[in-house]
Amino acid sequence: MASRVIGASAAARDTVHDGQPIRLAIWAPIAFAVGAIAYFANAREPAASAGLIALAFAAGLIVVSLYRLRGRPLAWSAALLVALAALGFARAQWHTVAQRANVVRESARAVTITGWIEAVETRNGRERIMARLVSLDGMADPPRRVRFYGERGALGPGDAFRARVVLTPPRRPAVPGGYDPAFAAWFSGLGGTGYAIAPLEVASLGGDTVRRRLARWRWSMAEHIRSRAPPGAAGIAAALLTGDRSGIPDEQAEALRSAGLGHILAISGLHMSLFAGGLFFAVRAGLAAIPAVASRRDPRIPAAVFALWGAGLYLVLSGMSVSTQRAFVMVAVILLGVIFKRRAISLQSIALAAAIILVLQPQSVLSPGFQMSFAAAAALVAAFDIWRQKRRDSEGARGWLSGIARFWASLSVSSLVAGSATAAFAAFHFNRIAVYGFLANLAAMPVFSLVVMPAGALALALAPLGLDRPVLAVMGWGLAWVVGVAETVSNWPGAIAPAASAPGHVVAVYALGFVLLVAASGWPRRLGVALIALAYMLWWQSDSPNLFLSEDGVILAHTEAGWTSSDRRRARFASRVFLEQSGTRERAGPGGWTCDRRGCFGTARGLSIAIARTGESLAEDCDRAGLVVLHDTASPVQRAHCRAWLIDAADLARTGAMSFWVSQGQISQSTSVERERGDRIWARSHAGDRRSPSDNGG
Repeated sequence: MASRVIGASAAARDTVHDGQPIRLAIWAPIAFAVGAIAYFANAREPAASAGLIALAFAAGLIVVSLYRLRGRPLAWSAALLVALAALGFARAQWHTVAQRANVVRESARAVTITGWIEAVETRNGRERIMARLVSLDGMADPPRRVRFYGERGALGPGDAFRARVVLTPPRRPAVPGGYDPAFAAWFSGLGGTGYAIAPLEVASLGGDTVRRRLARWRWSMAEHIRSRAPPGAAGIAAALLTGDRSGIPDEQAEALRSAGLGHILAISGLHMSLFAGGLFFAVRAGLAAIPAVASRRDPRIPAAVFALWGAGLYLVLSGMSVSTQRAFVMVAVILLGVIFKRRAISLQSIALAAAIILVLQPQSVLSPGFQMSFAAAAALVAAFDIWRQKRRDSEGARGWLSGIARFWASLSVSSLVAGSATAAFAAFHFNRIAVYGFLANLAAMPVFSLVVMPAGALALALAPLGLDRPVLAVMGWGLAWVVGVAETVSNWPGAIAPAASAPGHVVAVYALGFVLLVAASGWPRRLGVALIALAYMLWWQSDSPNLFLSEDGVILAHTEAGWTSSDRRRARFASRVFLEQSGTRERAGPGGWTCDRRGCFGTARGLSIAIARTGESLAEDCDRAGLVVLHDTASPVQRAHCRAWLIDAADLARTGAMSFWVSQGQISQSTSVERERGDRIWARSHAGDRRSPSDNGG
């Protein structure tokens, strides 16, 4: 048995070698991710035994590879990758089921909750509170968290409170295929959203001492930074150092996003690497300047230890969000490579970081942050390898002028590579492309990297001594430059290009092509380029729906005059999301609809559409329209006598919002929210919510 394991290990080593077209160490987490995606992509929740079957299948493949595939590296690698995919499926199912998130019941009545404030953020000019619950009236086992709008008075994070709130379950998607708040809520323990009907009251609670102290410390640090940093940059400075984005003005945030600089607002791999990297190089330079220390030991090792400690402190201070945990794992893997004298920055280290995150949080594979972070990191490492090889082949010029030229060249290449690697994923998820993002990053990121983050790290070190104000002023100067670049670029004509949502198969083809491009060599890499081109072609040819029916019965139709809405006062949030997914920034107009007290009538691409507020005119509408929307509930008799496609309030409550493809007066295809999200464990206990996030705690 031992000899077989040794032989299999040798085969794996040969497969991992850089000269091979496919490197197993890099493809292992990819196979695991494919298995996790297979679980999440199911239309129905797999049986409880599916995970055990997948685990047994993986074990069988491993045994077969040890006893039957010795000396056949390619077959051994293929078997191991399939086994890892099965393990990814099993891990994703067990992790999802283990959440067992409790959810509040749908009710318009206020209930009394008791807990402590975990975080405070500002939305739509109002404060939104994330609270950890201890008790909730009517529930013996309340959710871990709820989120609601309310007046907290002098209370802050870490403080105990009691409040009367109206809570509803996390909403289902506003449009078919859209962002699912219930999915994110399931994994974060969020069991309800809403609003408080009266100001919060002080309560007395015990327990959760460490978490409450950390929350209070983060809040006090954020308030301290906002009070001492220059006013125009205080909100962003606090967000960069503590993760608290409640003080960022909406106009600044929108300017940064429109200019392609929105990535600096969320603490991610960039911030963590700049923070830890600054500590590493500062400590290494200090130790190298001491001959007695530099001659005895490699100064990089203690510098890496100190940087790892600093990164851990930054993780705690920033709130330990999922994206920050992901960034910490990536940086920790690199620093551990330095400590153990291994190559720190490589595709293998990126793959190891991805594997750790996928094992701990398999749902991360579906998040834009995970996809964009690892896409940028992998592309940069691959480009760095090519750059390093070219520099090795040519001596190049020396001197400070050539050093400056190399710095700007490396910055330009890094911005171009990272931007190109993440642009498609950003368009797939956010339906927008920052056209001048490359130029904005080229102008802003040197100041952000060399001034803003180093000054922020130094400010945190000096804050306990009260000496951080001058350093925060320097940080504020750097942020003023970054914001100025963002405001300038965002005002250029055509700064934002809308992008239609890509179908799932397009995203899958693109992702496979991208992975082959950065993680393979030889003909598989060329195949990756072809697959990326194919994905773009399929995306270009895909048709978006041209008719939308919101959950509360509002029609949005594309006509010869553009997009029109049957009721511009309602379903504004759902309408905006649908238009963004359709790849347009156009606002729906009121034209094309004839309305009276009984309802509305309109035509879209030859299809007659009637909207009936009651059943009073239903018979007439069924005779003259091809699609009838009833804001009431139709009786069986009314349904039997209606020749049109009749959708009533009960149908919409069951299916959620609907999208249609209309051509020449006929509906060729349709889908709904519930059809797209499927019968999954995170959807079963979450009700729809016909209000937009500004209406309640959404």
